Amino acid sequence: MRKFFAVVKHEYKKVVYKWSFLIGTLLFPLLAAMFAVVPAIIFSLKGDATRIVVVDQSGKLESRLRENLSVERIAEKARQAARDSMKDISASQDERLKRGSEQLGGSFVFVDYNSREKPIELVLRELNGKIAENGIDAYLILPPDIDAPNAEFDFYSRKAGDFVTNSTLEDALNQAVRSQRFADANIDESKLRELSKNVNLNTSGISETGEAKDSDSTFIAAFIIGLMIYITLTIYGQAIMGAVVEEKETRIAEILFSSAKPFDLMFGKLVGVGLAGLTQLSIWVISAVVLIGVGMTQMDAMGIPISIPNITPLMIFYFFIFFLLGFFIYASIFALIGAMVTTVQEGGQFSFPPIMVLLVGFYFSFAVIRDPNSSLSFWVSIAPFFAPITMPVRILAEMPPFWQIALSVSINAVAIAILVWLASRVYRVGMLMYGKRATIPEVWKWIRQA
Repeated sequence: MRKFFAVVKHEYKKVVYKWSFLIGTLLFPLLAAMFAVVPAIIFSLKGDATRIVVVDQSGKLESRLRENLSVERIAEKARQAARDSMKDISASQDERLKRGSEQLGGSFVFVDYNSREKPIELVLRELNGKIAENGIDAYLILPPDIDAPNAEFDFYSRKAGDFVTNSTLEDALNQAVRSQRFADANIDESKLRELSKNVNLNTSGISETGEAKDSDSTFIAAFIIGLMIYITLTIYGQAIMGAVVEEKETRIAEILFSSAKPFDLMFGKLVGVGLAGLTQLSIWVISAVVLIGVGMTQMDAMGIPISIPNITPLMIFYFFIFFLLGFFIYASIFALIGAMVTTVQEGGQFSFPPIMVLLVGFYFSFAVIRDPNSSLSFWVSIAPFFAPITMPVRILAEMPPFWQIALSVSINAVAIAILVWLASRVYRVGMLMYGKRATIPEVWKWIRQA
């Protein structure tokens, strides 16, 4: 037992003390923060207003378009879209949302240009010259007949890649055209808008206690948890295989076998690397909690209320339990592969099947999120190889009965015992085989005779 703990300590320190471990552990939360914060900062930056000329050959749309692109109209539209997607907005949140929405306004400055009695070719030539002289940034040509089948609306801009400005202009133009068409047909636009108003459908899940919960936040959290487990199991499973192949290539195994039993060496390696993975995953989870807390504070300061799923300490405990089950299942498989092959390149080829099984389990998690109580969700959440990913997702989506969780843990524990037994017998013989990759009949022979 003393030698076993010595192996565990050595393997744990060998992984944790590496620069790659430290960089990866710290880099993941940093990248997550950057992906969450940097885009928000970039999109909050207000660029220079677009100086635009509108050539309205119909004489009907320019006034409507100017009104739709005004600061007040753009801000009100942004606020309305935000209100439609939220619930229970307080007065203070609405005021902060108003201030934030007004930053979106003022993106256009209209420049007067007299195009009367000028042929369109001359208009285009003059406006292109103004753009070349930096007098304007863009111009919009509106057709004489907006209802003609071949009517074309042409927009020319020096900032053609500004998708925010382009989208804002397109929405305002469509609204102006619709308003003009309603006016031509003697249709009351305000009445039509009122009759065409969308319903506010609030989609909520029901927890095991009968309380309502937000379904969107549950889906996002379940997806993140499934992805974290998939990435961590893939990384550390292949780390086990690489360590086994390295010991085999350098023939350190011959020296190690003289001082400790092969089973103690292999199982100590699994436990040590598993604890290192658990350490990294714990840091990631804590970082995620901190980032979510900071993000909620910032969003609330902007007047944008968000909700997070109710994650209890028991859920986090189950999360780590199934991570350990998944680690020992796949680490045993990767250790077995490492004992069979002679180089890391060969190991990479044989590691493809278990990685694909992991990926299938990750895909099954989407079916679990959609219906946590279906027969498919039950079977994939207790099946070995799939349960380490699907059961934590199912627990977060809707807590299953305790007997199902216990059954899943028991079945996967039995699977681990079988895989560790098989891997240890292959490890004992395979680590002393050099020069060629083991065949399936040879591996079967090692299992029977070791």
